Amino acid sequence: MAAAEDWGQWRGPTRDGWARAADAPADWPEKLTKKWTAPAGEGYSSPVVSGSLVFVHSRRDPEEVVTAYDLATGAIRWTDHYTASFTKNQYAVNMAKGPNSTPVAADGRVFTLGVTAVLTSYDAATGRVRWRKDFSKEIDTGKLFCGTAMSPVLDRNLLFVHVGDDRRGAVLAFDAATGDERWRLDADGPGYASPVIADIAGRRQLITLTDKSIIGVAVDRGGLLWRVPFPDEWNENIITPIVSGNRVIVAGVRKGTIALDVTNGGGEWKATEAWRNPDITMYMSSPILDNGKLYGLSSKRKGQFFCLDAATGRALWTTEGREGQSASLIAAGAHLLHLTTDGDLIITRRDAPTFTPLRRYELSESATWPHPALIGSQLLIRDASNLTLWTTGPSR
Repeated sequence: MAAAEDWGQWRGPTRDGWARAADAPADWPEKLTKKWTAPAGEGYSSPVVSGSLVFVHSRRDPEEVVTAYDLATGAIRWTDHYTASFTKNQYAVNMAKGPNSTPVAADGRVFTLGVTAVLTSYDAATGRVRWRKDFSKEIDTGKLFCGTAMSPVLDRNLLFVHVGDDRRGAVLAFDAATGDERWRLDADGPGYASPVIADIAGRRQLITLTDKSIIGVAVDRGGLLWRVPFPDEWNENIITPIVSGNRVIVAGVRKGTIALDVTNGGGEWKATEAWRNPDITMYMSSPILDNGKLYGLSSKRKGQFFCLDAATGRALWTTEGREGQSASLIAAGAHLLHLTTDGDLIITRRDAPTFTPLRRYELSESATWPHPALIGSQLLIRDASNLTLWTTGPSR
Protein backbone atom coordinates (compact mmCIF):
# COMPACT_ATOMS: atom_id res chain seq x y z
CA MET A 1 0.00 0.00 0.00
CA ALA A 2 1.10 3.58 -0.64
CA ALA A 3 2.21 5.67 2.31
CA ALA A 4 0.10 8.68 3.32
CA GLU A 5 2.48 11.15 1.70
CA ASP A 6 2.95 9.24 -1.57
CA TRP A 7 1.96 10.46 -5.02
CA GLY A 8 2.66 7.15 -6.70
CA GLN A 9 0.79 7.24 -10.00
CA TRP A 10 -0.86 9.31 -12.73
CA ARG A 11 -3.05 12.04 -11.15
CA GLY A 12 -2.20 11.12 -7.58
CA PRO A 13 -3.07 8.61 -4.85
CA THR A 14 -6.56 7.78 -6.15
CA ARG A 15 -5.87 8.52 -9.84
CA ASP A 16 -8.49 11.26 -9.99
CA GLY A 17 -6.52 14.46 -9.29
CA TRP A 18 -7.29 14.48 -5.56
CA ALA A 19 -4.61 14.97 -2.91
CA ARG A 20 -5.32 13.54 0.51
CA ALA A 21 -7.09 16.22 2.53
CA ALA A 22 -4.91 15.65 5.60
CA ASP A 23 -1.77 16.37 3.53
CA ALA A 24 -3.04 19.48 1.70
CA PRO A 25 -1.75 22.96 2.61
CA ALA A 26 -4.32 24.97 4.57
CA ASP A 27 -3.11 28.23 3.07
CA TRP A 28 -1.08 29.32 0.06
CA PRO A 29 1.50 32.06 0.76
CA GLU A 30 2.28 35.08 -1.37
CA LYS A 31 5.36 33.30 -2.70
CA LEU A 32 6.48 29.69 -2.93
CA THR A 33 9.98 28.64 -1.86
CA LYS A 34 12.21 26.76 -4.28
CA LYS A 35 14.00 23.93 -2.46
CA TRP A 36 15.97 22.40 -5.33
CA THR A 37 16.18 21.98 -9.12
CA ALA A 38 17.67 18.98 -10.93
CA PRO A 39 18.06 18.10 -14.63
CA ALA A 40 15.30 15.75 -15.75
CA GLY A 41 15.78 15.21 -19.48
CA GLU A 42 13.17 15.40 -22.23
CA GLY A 43 9.61 14.10 -22.09
CA TYR A 44 6.09 14.53 -20.76
CA SER A 45 6.00 11.78 -18.14
CA SER A 46 4.93 13.12 -14.73
CA PRO A 47 7.02 12.68 -11.58
CA VAL A 48 5.79 10.20 -8.96
CA VAL A 49 6.77 9.88 -5.31
CA SER A 50 7.08 6.83 -3.09
CA GLY A 51 8.56 7.21 0.36
CA SER A 52 11.71 9.34 0.18
CA LEU A 53 12.23 8.93 -3.58
CA VAL A 54 10.98 10.74 -6.69
CA PHE A 55 10.92 8.82 -9.98
CA VAL A 56 11.07 10.40 -13.45
CA HIS A 57 10.99 8.71 -16.86
CA SER A 58 12.76 10.77 -19.55
CA ARG A 59 14.72 10.68 -22.80
CA ARG A 60 18.31 11.39 -23.69
CA ASP A 61 18.03 10.41 -27.32
CA PRO A 62 18.27 7.62 -28.44
CA GLU A 63 17.82 6.23 -24.92
CA GLU A 64 15.06 6.38 -22.35
CA VAL A 65 16.22 7.00 -18.79
CA VAL A 66 14.57 6.24 -15.46
CA THR A 67 15.94 8.28 -12.55
CA ALA A 68 15.35 8.12 -8.81
CA TYR A 69 15.92 11.38 -6.92
CA ASP A 70 16.10 12.03 -3.20
CA LEU A 71 12.93 13.96 -2.36
CA ALA A 72 14.64 16.05 0.32
CA THR A 73 17.70 17.14 -1.70
CA GLY A 74 17.20 16.35 -5.39
CA ALA A 75 20.32 14.17 -5.40
CA ILE A 76 20.25 11.27 -7.86
CA ARG A 77 20.03 7.89 -6.13
CA TRP A 78 20.05 5.64 -9.22
CA THR A 79 19.47 5.64 -12.97
CA ASP A 80 18.71 3.05 -15.62
CA HIS A 81 18.77 3.56 -19.38
CA TYR A 82 17.94 1.50 -22.44
CA THR A 83 17.84 2.13 -26.18
CA ALA A 84 14.41 3.22 -27.45
CA SER A 85 14.85 4.65 -30.93
CA PHE A 86 11.75 6.58 -31.93
CA THR A 87 10.83 8.47 -35.10
CA LYS A 88 8.12 11.03 -34.51
CA ASN A 89 5.00 11.24 -36.61
CA GLN A 90 5.47 13.86 -39.33
CA TYR A 91 2.61 15.93 -37.88
CA ALA A 92 4.11 16.02 -34.38
CA VAL A 93 6.96 18.34 -35.32
CA ASN A 94 6.60 20.56 -32.24
CA MET A 95 6.45 17.73 -29.73
CA ALA A 96 9.26 16.11 -27.81
CA LYS A 97 9.92 12.41 -28.38
CA GLY A 98 8.54 11.41 -25.00
CA PRO A 99 8.26 9.29 -22.99
CA ASN A 100 4.68 10.26 -22.25
CA SER A 101 3.45 7.65 -19.76
CA THR A 102 3.62 8.33 -16.02
CA PRO A 103 5.20 5.54 -13.91
CA VAL A 104 3.51 3.63 -11.09
CA ALA A 105 5.40 3.38 -7.79
CA ALA A 106 4.12 1.19 -4.95
CA ASP A 107 5.18 -1.60 -2.60
CA GLY A 108 8.89 -1.15 -3.29
CA ARG A 109 8.50 -1.33 -7.07
CA VAL A 110 8.39 1.14 -9.97
CA PHE A 111 6.78 0.36 -13.33
CA THR A 112 7.43 2.40 -16.48
CA LEU A 113 6.04 2.25 -20.03
CA GLY A 114 8.13 3.89 -22.73
CA VAL A 115 7.13 5.67 -25.92
CA THR A 116 7.90 2.51 -27.94
CA ALA A 117 5.94 0.36 -25.45
CA VAL A 118 8.82 -1.06 -23.41
CA LEU A 119 7.34 -2.04 -20.03
CA THR A 120 9.78 -2.36 -17.11
CA SER A 121 9.53 -3.29 -13.45
CA TYR A 122 12.25 -1.89 -11.14
CA ASP A 123 13.25 -2.37 -7.56
CA ALA A 124 12.47 1.11 -6.23
CA ALA A 125 15.36 1.24 -3.78
CA THR A 126 18.16 0.07 -6.07
CA GLY A 127 16.99 0.44 -9.68
CA ARG A 128 17.52 -3.26 -10.36
CA VAL A 129 15.39 -4.46 -13.29
CA ARG A 130 13.01 -7.12 -12.04
CA TRP A 131 11.42 -7.83 -15.42
CA ARG A 132 10.93 -6.19 -18.80
CA LYS A 133 8.48 -6.65 -21.71
CA ASP A 134 9.19 -5.12 -25.12
CA PHE A 135 6.15 -4.54 -27.37
CA SER A 136 7.96 -2.28 -29.84
CA LYS A 137 8.02 -4.99 -32.51
CA GLU A 138 4.24 -5.45 -32.29
CA ILE A 139 3.28 -1.85 -33.02
CA ASP A 140 4.04 0.80 -35.61
CA THR A 141 4.66 4.01 -33.67
CA GLY A 142 4.67 5.91 -36.96
CA LYS A 143 0.91 5.36 -36.96
CA LEU A 144 0.62 7.05 -33.57
CA PHE A 145 0.68 10.83 -33.26
CA CYS A 146 2.99 10.81 -30.24
CA GLY A 147 3.83 7.16 -29.58
CA THR A 148 2.65 5.11 -26.61
CA ALA A 149 1.16 7.45 -24.03
CA MET A 150 -1.16 5.62 -21.60
CA SER A 151 -0.04 5.45 -17.97
CA PRO A 152 -0.10 1.91 -16.48
CA VAL A 153 -2.41 1.20 -13.56
CA LEU A 154 -1.77 -1.17 -10.65
CA ASP A 155 -4.66 -2.92 -8.92
CA ARG A 156 -3.89 -5.33 -6.12
CA ASN A 157 -1.38 -7.77 -7.63
CA LEU A 158 -2.08 -6.94 -11.30
CA LEU A 159 -0.50 -4.34 -13.58
CA PHE A 160 -2.54 -3.22 -16.60
CA VAL A 161 -1.36 -1.64 -19.85
CA HIS A 162 -2.94 -0.84 -23.22
CA VAL A 163 -0.61 -1.12 -26.20
CA GLY A 164 -1.04 -0.96 -29.96
CA ASP A 165 -1.41 1.48 -32.83
CA ASP A 166 -4.10 2.80 -35.19
CA ARG A 167 -4.60 -0.69 -36.68
CA ARG A 168 -5.10 -2.79 -33.57
CA GLY A 169 -4.31 -3.02 -29.89
CA ALA A 170 -4.53 -5.10 -26.74
CA VAL A 171 -5.28 -4.55 -23.07
CA LEU A 172 -2.99 -6.75 -20.98
CA ALA A 173 -2.78 -7.77 -17.33
CA PHE A 174 0.50 -8.89 -15.77
CA ASP A 175 1.39 -10.37 -12.43
CA ALA A 176 3.10 -7.33 -10.91
CA ALA A 177 5.66 -9.43 -9.03
CA THR A 178 6.76 -11.79 -11.81
CA GLY A 179 5.73 -10.15 -15.09
CA ASP A 180 3.76 -13.23 -16.10
CA GLU A 181 0.89 -12.41 -18.44
CA ARG A 182 -2.46 -13.15 -16.78
CA TRP A 183 -4.75 -12.21 -19.65
CA ARG A 184 -4.90 -10.35 -22.95
CA LEU A 185 -7.93 -8.71 -24.54
CA ASP A 186 -7.59 -7.93 -28.23
CA ALA A 187 -9.14 -4.50 -28.72
CA ASP A 188 -8.92 -1.23 -30.59
CA GLY A 189 -5.63 0.61 -30.36
CA PRO A 190 -5.00 3.00 -27.46
CA GLY A 191 -6.24 6.56 -27.85
CA TYR A 192 -3.61 7.99 -25.42
CA ALA A 193 -6.02 7.87 -22.45
CA SER A 194 -5.00 6.35 -19.13
CA PRO A 195 -7.43 3.82 -17.59
CA VAL A 196 -9.04 3.83 -14.16
CA ILE A 197 -10.24 0.93 -12.01
CA ALA A 198 -13.73 1.07 -10.50
CA ASP A 199 -16.44 -1.15 -9.00
CA ILE A 200 -19.68 -0.76 -10.97
CA ALA A 201 -22.79 -2.90 -10.46
CA GLY A 202 -20.83 -5.39 -8.39
CA ARG A 203 -18.05 -5.89 -10.92
CA ARG A 204 -14.49 -4.57 -10.68
CA GLN A 205 -13.54 -3.20 -14.08
CA LEU A 206 -10.94 -1.29 -16.02
CA ILE A 207 -12.45 1.70 -17.82
CA THR A 208 -10.64 3.52 -20.60
CA LEU A 209 -10.89 5.17 -24.00
CA THR A 210 -9.50 3.37 -27.01
CA ASP A 211 -8.89 5.27 -30.24
CA LYS A 212 -12.47 4.46 -31.29
CA SER A 213 -14.54 3.72 -28.19
CA ILE A 214 -15.15 3.75 -24.45
CA ILE A 215 -14.83 0.30 -22.85
CA GLY A 216 -15.26 -1.50 -19.55
CA VAL A 217 -13.17 -4.64 -19.02
CA ALA A 218 -13.40 -7.22 -16.22
CA VAL A 219 -10.13 -7.00 -14.30
CA ASP A 220 -10.21 -10.62 -13.10
CA ARG A 221 -10.32 -12.31 -16.52
CA GLY A 222 -10.13 -9.62 -19.21
CA GLY A 223 -13.60 -10.01 -20.68
CA LEU A 224 -15.17 -7.04 -22.44
CA LEU A 225 -18.20 -6.02 -20.39
CA TRP A 226 -19.45 -3.05 -22.42
CA ARG A 227 -18.40 -0.79 -25.28
CA VAL A 228 -19.67 2.56 -26.57
CA PRO A 229 -18.42 3.94 -29.90
CA PHE A 230 -16.49 7.19 -29.45
CA PRO A 231 -14.63 7.76 -32.73
CA ASP A 232 -12.33 10.71 -33.33
CA GLU A 233 -11.03 11.63 -36.78
CA TRP A 234 -7.44 11.83 -35.47
CA ASN A 235 -7.82 8.96 -32.96
CA GLU A 236 -7.12 11.42 -30.14
CA ASN A 237 -9.12 10.11 -27.18
CA ILE A 238 -6.87 11.36 -24.40
CA ILE A 239 -8.94 12.22 -21.31
CA THR A 240 -8.83 9.97 -18.24
CA PRO A 241 -12.39 8.82 -17.44
CA ILE A 242 -14.15 10.07 -14.31
CA VAL A 243 -16.24 7.48 -12.42
CA SER A 244 -18.81 8.21 -9.72
CA GLY A 245 -21.07 5.35 -8.68
CA ASN A 246 -22.28 3.82 -11.92
CA ARG A 247 -21.71 7.00 -13.93
CA VAL A 248 -18.74 7.38 -16.28
CA ILE A 249 -17.85 10.83 -17.66
CA VAL A 250 -15.55 11.20 -20.65
CA ALA A 251 -14.70 13.92 -23.15
CA GLY A 252 -13.04 14.49 -26.48
CA VAL A 253 -11.59 17.39 -28.39
CA ARG A 254 -14.22 17.07 -31.12
CA LYS A 255 -16.95 15.08 -29.33
CA GLY A 256 -17.75 17.26 -26.34
CA THR A 257 -18.36 15.85 -22.85
CA ILE A 258 -20.73 12.93 -22.20
CA ALA A 259 -21.96 10.97 -19.19
CA LEU A 260 -22.81 7.27 -19.36
CA ASP A 261 -24.80 5.27 -16.83
CA VAL A 262 -23.46 1.70 -16.71
CA THR A 263 -25.86 -1.04 -15.58
CA ASN A 264 -25.98 -4.81 -15.39
CA GLY A 265 -29.38 -6.44 -15.73
CA GLY A 266 -29.39 -10.20 -15.60
CA GLY A 267 -25.83 -10.40 -16.90
CA GLU A 268 -26.48 -7.94 -19.73
CA TRP A 269 -24.26 -4.88 -19.48
CA LYS A 270 -25.42 -1.55 -20.87
CA ALA A 271 -23.88 1.91 -21.01
CA THR A 272 -26.61 4.47 -21.65
CA GLU A 273 -25.97 8.13 -22.40
CA ALA A 274 -27.27 10.29 -19.52
CA TRP A 275 -26.30 13.66 -20.96
CA ARG A 276 -24.05 15.32 -23.50
CA ASN A 277 -22.56 18.81 -23.59
CA PRO A 278 -21.08 19.47 -27.05
CA ASP A 279 -19.82 22.92 -26.02
CA ILE A 280 -17.33 21.67 -23.41
CA THR A 281 -14.55 19.90 -25.27
CA MET A 282 -11.39 18.56 -23.67
CA TYR A 283 -8.14 17.73 -25.42
CA MET A 284 -5.36 16.72 -23.01
CA SER A 285 -6.53 18.19 -19.70
CA SER A 286 -8.41 15.64 -17.56
CA PRO A 287 -11.13 17.03 -15.24
CA ILE A 288 -11.82 16.71 -11.51
CA LEU A 289 -15.13 15.72 -9.93
CA ASP A 290 -15.92 17.54 -6.69
CA ASN A 291 -19.22 17.30 -4.81
CA GLY A 292 -21.36 16.95 -7.91
CA LYS A 293 -19.40 19.47 -9.97
CA LEU A 294 -16.94 18.78 -12.76
CA TYR A 295 -13.99 21.20 -13.09
CA GLY A 296 -11.55 21.31 -15.97
CA LEU A 297 -10.08 23.12 -18.96
CA SER A 298 -11.98 23.10 -22.23
CA SER A 299 -9.97 23.24 -25.43
CA LYS A 300 -12.27 25.95 -26.79
CA ARG A 301 -11.39 29.67 -26.86
CA LYS A 302 -7.67 28.81 -26.57
CA GLY A 303 -8.20 27.24 -23.14
CA GLN A 304 -11.30 27.91 -21.05
CA PHE A 305 -11.70 26.85 -17.41
CA PHE A 306 -15.18 25.54 -16.65
CA CYS A 307 -17.48 24.08 -14.04
CA LEU A 308 -20.27 21.65 -15.03
CA ASP A 309 -23.16 20.21 -13.07
CA ALA A 310 -22.21 16.51 -13.14
CA ALA A 311 -25.85 15.46 -12.82
CA THR A 312 -27.08 17.31 -15.92
CA GLY A 313 -24.00 18.41 -17.89
CA ARG A 314 -25.10 22.03 -17.70
CA ALA A 315 -22.28 24.58 -17.58
CA LEU A 316 -22.36 26.53 -14.29
CA TRP A 317 -19.59 28.90 -15.36
CA THR A 318 -16.78 29.27 -17.89
CA THR A 319 -13.90 31.72 -18.13
CA GLU A 320 -13.35 34.00 -21.11
CA GLY A 321 -10.53 31.86 -22.53
CA ARG A 322 -6.84 32.11 -23.46
CA GLU A 323 -5.90 30.29 -20.25
CA GLY A 324 -3.35 28.01 -21.95
CA GLN A 325 -3.00 25.06 -24.30
CA SER A 326 -3.58 22.64 -21.45
CA ALA A 327 -3.68 22.51 -17.65
CA SER A 328 -3.23 19.95 -14.88
CA LEU A 329 -5.72 20.17 -12.01
CA ILE A 330 -5.36 19.04 -8.39
CA ALA A 331 -7.99 19.21 -5.65
CA ALA A 332 -6.22 19.79 -2.33
CA GLY A 333 -8.07 20.57 0.88
CA ALA A 334 -10.12 23.73 0.38
CA HIS A 335 -8.39 24.59 -2.88
CA LEU A 336 -8.06 23.72 -6.55
CA LEU A 337 -4.64 23.95 -8.22
CA HIS A 338 -4.38 24.70 -11.95
CA LEU A 339 -0.92 24.33 -13.52
CA THR A 340 -1.01 25.67 -17.08
CA THR A 341 1.44 24.68 -19.78
CA ASP A 342 2.83 28.24 -19.58
CA GLY A 343 4.30 27.48 -16.15
CA ASP A 344 1.62 29.37 -14.17
CA LEU A 345 0.13 27.84 -11.04
CA ILE A 346 -3.30 29.28 -10.20
CA ILE A 347 -4.94 28.65 -6.81
CA THR A 348 -8.73 28.94 -6.37
CA ARG A 349 -11.19 27.90 -3.68
CA ARG A 350 -13.13 24.72 -4.36
CA ASP A 351 -16.40 26.25 -3.18
CA ALA A 352 -16.14 29.47 -5.20
CA PRO A 353 -19.18 30.30 -7.38
CA THR A 354 -16.92 31.52 -10.20
CA PHE A 355 -13.29 31.16 -11.26
CA THR A 356 -11.58 33.59 -8.86
CA PRO A 357 -7.79 33.19 -8.50
CA LEU A 358 -6.49 33.59 -4.95
CA ARG A 359 -2.82 33.16 -5.87
CA ARG A 360 -0.91 33.00 -9.11
CA TYR A 361 2.71 31.81 -9.22
CA GLU A 362 5.11 31.80 -12.18
CA LEU A 363 7.03 28.56 -11.64
CA SER A 364 8.82 28.00 -14.95
CA GLU A 365 9.98 29.82 -18.05
CA SER A 366 9.60 26.68 -20.17
CA ALA A 367 6.52 24.57 -20.89
CA THR A 368 5.05 22.52 -18.04
CA TRP A 369 3.09 19.75 -19.77
CA PRO A 370 3.65 17.00 -17.14
CA HIS A 371 1.20 16.74 -14.26
CA PRO A 372 2.64 18.05 -10.95
CA ALA A 373 2.89 15.98 -7.78
CA LEU A 374 1.70 17.40 -4.44
CA ILE A 375 3.15 15.85 -1.27
CA GLY A 376 1.92 17.74 1.77
CA SER A 377 3.31 21.27 1.52
CA GLN A 378 5.68 20.27 -1.30
CA LEU A 379 4.97 20.57 -5.02
CA LEU A 380 7.05 18.87 -7.74
CA ILE A 381 7.02 20.62 -11.12
CA ARG A 382 8.63 19.18 -14.25
CA ASP A 383 9.23 21.54 -17.17
CA ALA A 384 10.92 21.03 -20.55
CA SER A 385 14.25 19.98 -19.02
CA ASN A 386 14.23 20.23 -15.20
CA LEU A 387 12.52 18.91 -12.09
CA THR A 388 11.91 21.45 -9.31
CA LEU A 389 10.62 21.07 -5.77
CA TRP A 390 8.63 24.02 -4.39
CA THR A 391 7.20 24.37 -0.89
CA THR A 392 4.58 26.52 0.78
CA GLY A 393 6.81 26.74 3.86
CA PRO A 394 9.93 28.87 4.48
CA SER A 395 13.34 27.79 3.23
CA ARG A 396 15.65 26.07 5.70
